[in-house]
Amino acid sequence: MRRWFRWPVRLAAAIGFLWLAVTFTPLVFWWGTALAGPWRDPQGETLVVLSGSSMGSGIMGASTYWRCVYAVLVYREGGVRQIVVSGGGEAGRPVAEIMRDYLEGNGVPRGTVVVEPRARNTRESALFLRPILQGLPGRVVLLSSDYHMFRATRAFHKAGVDVLPRPIPDARKRASSWNSRWDAFQDLLVETTRIGYYFLRGWI
Repeated sequence: MRRWFRWPVRLAAAIGFLWLAVTFTPLVFWWGTALAGPWRDPQGETLVVLSGSSMGSGIMGASTYWRCVYAVLVYREGGVRQIVVSGGGEAGRPVAEIMRDYLEGNGVPRGTVVVEPRARNTRESALFLRPILQGLPGRVVLLSSDYHMFRATRAFHKAGVDVLPRPIPDARKRASSWNSRWDAFQDLLVETTRIGYYFLRGWI
């Protein structure tokens, strides 16, 4: 009887330890920083922006929204001639089209944004964007959330696309708030699982 009683106690202790680690330590910030890689903010003539979450019905999710916000800021710095957005959708309008509308609505000139509307994941974005990016001059900068940058950069390199990573503060920013720290932790956990899956499939 005691033997069976130990497992619930150990599980409760593990959950308690995890709660303390996420809530009271810089674990989420460190994890997000590790996946982001070097924070150099490179410049380039082409800016690739990958879609993230979507709420459906033509509404961007939070991660997609913040990637678009930072894409506008990078464009305003100067030097970017073309912005390429990538992201499909289960039904309705592709996320990439919604991203384009946001960018143009915030000052990016019409015709500057190239839409890739088919990709359902990071690997497909890399594969579908390869012929598009090969026809564009200059350096290619890849913009995505900090926690997504490790997998995204390697997926593009594996597909034969040379990109310069430019992460944005997503999980790291949420790590500073008690209200959103656990949400960021869940995203980091899911992303790390996806990294393992991509590695096993040979996609990174």
